[in-house]
Amino acid sequence: MAHPEIVSREQWQAARDALLVKEKAATRALDALAADRRRLPMVRMRDDYAFAGRDGKASLRDLFEGRDQLVVYQFMDNGPDDICSGCASFTDNVGRLEHLHARGVSYAVVSNMPLEQLEQVRHRMEWTVPVYSSRGTTFSDDHGAGGGFGLSVFITDGVDVFQTYHTDARGVDRLRFDFNILDLTPYGRQENWEDSPLGWPQTEPYSWWRLHDEY
Repeated sequence: MAHPEIVSREQWQAARDALLVKEKAATRALDALAADRRRLPMVRMRDDYAFAGRDGKASLRDLFEGRDQLVVYQFMDNGPDDICSGCASFTDNVGRLEHLHARGVSYAVVSNMPLEQLEQVRHRMEWTVPVYSSRGTTFSDDHGAGGGFGLSVFITDGVDVFQTYHTDARGVDRLRFDFNILDLTPYGRQENWEDSPLGWPQTEPYSWWRLHDEY
């Protein structure tokens, strides 16, 4: 298997310092994007969604758990015989929520899967995040996920709920701990869309994804 070039410590440090300039520029660009994101307008959401949760029916306001901001990951519904491995691995990357709670932010996974199926997935994957079924509602379409996956941010004034942000595809990918760590390694994610040196191991995108108990 191919490996990076072997150089002296001094040569390595020079190359690392050159890359650091680009990393700092990217960090400043991300800071600027975050500043723009905080200035996005917002749109009022419907107030008649009826989600199914472990404790019964829940409104969109209920998902806030008394806080004033909410992040929702819409988990794909692939039918009764399939669990979306991408959505499952994204949810695997969600850590403890107390750090979000400390800043008034709640987090929930929502899916058009029936609640029984969604709870079975949660139990199997050993997730502790709150999960709700949006089956029978237009919530997924209304906040931009449609029949796919997506991550949306909401805020409430205590009466109404407003959407402030939505992202999907690569916008969701960049939030994952595992992908960010893999991007630091010599071989990266090892997918053939990546710009890697000749001879680096690569496979088709998504082909290596499994539920974590299937590896």
